[in-house]
Amino acid sequence: MIDVTYPPVILACKTGFRLLGQKIDIQGAEHVPRTGGVLLACNHISYVDFIYGGLAANPSGRKVRFMAKRELFDHRLSGPLMRSMHHIEVDRGEGLASLDTALGYLRAGEAVGIFPEATISRAMELKEFKTGAVRIAAAAGVPLVPVVMWGTQRMITKDHPRDLSRGKTILLRAGEPLHPTGDDPVAETAELRRVMAGMLDEAIRSYPADEQPPGSWWVPKTHGGSAPSLEEAAAMDAEEKVERARRRAARNSQ
Repeated sequence: MIDVTYPPVILACKTGFRLLGQKIDIQGAEHVPRTGGVLLACNHISYVDFIYGGLAANPSGRKVRFMAKRELFDHRLSGPLMRSMHHIEVDRGEGLASLDTALGYLRAGEAVGIFPEATISRAMELKEFKTGAVRIAAAAGVPLVPVVMWGTQRMITKDHPRDLSRGKTILLRAGEPLHPTGDDPVAETAELRRVMAGMLDEAIRSYPADEQPPGSWWVPKTHGGSAPSLEEAAAMDAEEKVERARRRAARNSQ
């Protein structure tokens, strides 16, 4: 796949990380194979996860094609950029097209990124996973590499103002590849979530204590923070969904 835009975008992002004084702490990058199709399953805690999640594959020289919501492709600025980097548009109403694209990329030896939670977790913990990740990996016959990141939510996430102040630590952890068969997608998805939950717990515990004081809004309650619980976050997500539908109906009626 010919990449004209992606390399300079990576360079610009790395320059931005340095200007922001960020410490990018990557472990487990050796689990991302250097060749052949691979699916990276990432947790989702911020609007910039697709930028940082791809760093897990960067040491192996891979460029990750993320499956991202259609709204990013509809935007006049981000749309052309996303397409130029061969990211994959996901229309929740027409999921088969994005599935076919992802399978085509993987069978051609590309690295593809997916967020099994589908949307950002307000709780900063793992939400329930969709079965798409294991189904896609099984259908393409490629390894599924679990990836967790921590610290990106401090920059820009739901319900909080963006914070681009300097000196933040961003953790990325890539785990050993899983090899789903697709025989029991529900059980294999549960195993993926179990593995990633353990990785996320370790990442939170290893985060610099001076950057993560008790009561921090970006830390789960289970780790002494003040983020909403999974139940509270689910209620907020439901309210947000209703409000989006209301606004959409209002626009369509005009």
